[in-house]
Amino acid sequence: MFVLIWVTLVFNADTVASVGGRRQCSGFPFGFCITLPEGEITAEAGLCVVIPCSFTTSSSFTTQKLVWYKCEPTEGECSDLDMIFHTNKNNIKIQSGFRGRVSQLEPDVSQRNCSIIINDLKESDSGSYQFRVNGLLYGTADGFTYSPRATVSIKALSQKPKVVIPPLTEGQQTTLTCTAPGLCSGSDPQITWTWRGAGENGSHITGNITDFKTESLTAVTQNHSSTLTFNASAEHHGTSVTCKVSFTGNAATEETVTLNVTWFSEILKNSRCEVQSELLTCVCITEGFPLPTIKWPLLKNYTEYSVITTVTNHTVNSTIMLTVKDRSNTVVECVSSNENGEAKMNLNIITSEKQEDHHGLSVVPFLTIAVLSLIMNVTFIICFVFLW
Repeated sequence: MFVLIWVTLVFNADTVASVGGRRQCSGFPFGFCITLPEGEITAEAGLCVVIPCSFTTSSSFTTQKLVWYKCEPTEGECSDLDMIFHTNKNNIKIQSGFRGRVSQLEPDVSQRNCSIIINDLKESDSGSYQFRVNGLLYGTADGFTYSPRATVSIKALSQKPKVVIPPLTEGQQTTLTCTAPGLCSGSDPQITWTWRGAGENGSHITGNITDFKTESLTAVTQNHSSTLTFNASAEHHGTSVTCKVSFTGNAATEETVTLNVTWFSEILKNSRCEVQSELLTCVCITEGFPLPTIKWPLLKNYTEYSVITTVTNHTVNSTIMLTVKDRSNTVVECVSSNENGEAKMNLNIITSEKQEDHHGLSVVPFLTIAVLSLIMNVTFIICFVFLW
């Protein structure tokens, strides 16, 4: 069982940086040997670390209890005041700061496996760790403290959560998944979701469904994740979504992703056509993602025309100009399409000549009034001069 657990921890690279070990034996009494990793074992705050360990004792010694200590490297041998783990979990000498955070990987002491896992790491957990066995030597209560030690270094949390985004389509329900870093079996982390649009501050997502899940992989490893379920819309496109994972001891990490929502192309209502003399100008404006393409079925009946297309963000503007001598039977249709579907619209045709005639006629009475007003003013001035 230990082999399977150790392989899981090593190959997920979430807890242990060094897996090599060196066997060291004491000169007397004979047979007391221990295997610990060479070099420093590194891990990150908030996560967990495994100290892999195996041991042997002399043939005359019967192992009953396993004990771990954390003390200063300058101390020749750790004391009971430095105890962080005891096979008897109720031992009152265990330091309060480590109580409940340290577990054996293999509870059967006869397997001579002294490996432990420390959860909810803090940077203050960095230091020197020493192992001891308690039992019977020739039938008398005794114990042995192994001189070699394991050195552990805890750094600030730098690992990021993993956010999985499925393809997003407008109008369809979708679920985002955020998985916390580490495979630790300590305290469950807190996972929160926030989102913000362009130029907006982050805010908690409301009106959507979030779900926290813990999956046990082995006796000492767990996978923590949270899901966010919502109905995708065009308004979500370009939105930044952040998953924040908070661990015990104020260690936190987050990952931000940008949503790409595909939506059907839509022809806007301000699309139109205008005729001036025989010149027909039509404008079709459409939105969508991916960017839609615009087609004009009318153009297949003409050889001379011009088309101008401009793109702004997710809006496409297509303008056509052509000469139409007989517009009585002219129907102008705009067709917009992308990979999600197609939209069609018959555009209204506005005749601008009538507007010009109306404005032209309105000038006549205006000029007439202006001329009459000028004549009256001149007459008044002449009469005033002669009368004076």
